[in-house]
Amino acid sequence: MDEKRVRLRANGVSRSGWAEPRRSLADFLREDLGLTGTHVGCEHGACGACTVLLDGEPVRSCLMLAVQADGREITTVEGLSPSALLNPLQEAMRDSHAFQCGFCTPGFLTTLTSFMSERPDGASREEIRDYLSGNLCRCSGYQTIIDGVELAMSRRSAQPAGGAQAGGDAGAEVMA
Repeated sequence: MDEKRVRLRANGVSRSGWAEPRRSLADFLREDLGLTGTHVGCEHGACGACTVLLDGEPVRSCLMLAVQADGREITTVEGLSPSALLNPLQEAMRDSHAFQCGFCTPGFLTTLTSFMSERPDGASREEIRDYLSGNLCRCSGYQTIIDGVELAMSRRSAQPAGGAQAGGDAGAEVMA
């Protein structure tokens, strides 16, 4: 089968590669672009582990073809923080001990990034639970994940005007 050129922006950087028309976006990101933070779980779109942001909207990269992403903006878990530091959502999840094994973490973080951008004034536990219904975690029981979202939202609303968090980067953790 003839390969097609795929040009996209991944985490703010122009990238390109060649893909067979049937190659999934998840495989293209992981194997061709080296963005291995996107995990592949069920390969049927049911678990949410492969969720990435396509032009800011969460999509299952195992169900999308790489050629469909041509000319689009993709954000993977590696692109959620502009530096090696954890972003506020990641910090809140860490502080809430939201995840255990970590396999589902990339999908949850990308999904929640979209959720939080859609709800600048916060959300109820029920709204959070409903939004996350397409993401599976076999370890946590979800309560600590919802606690982490609430913590991130409360910290966001407590930020002073201008967006800087109190305390600056003191104690910030570097992502591996």
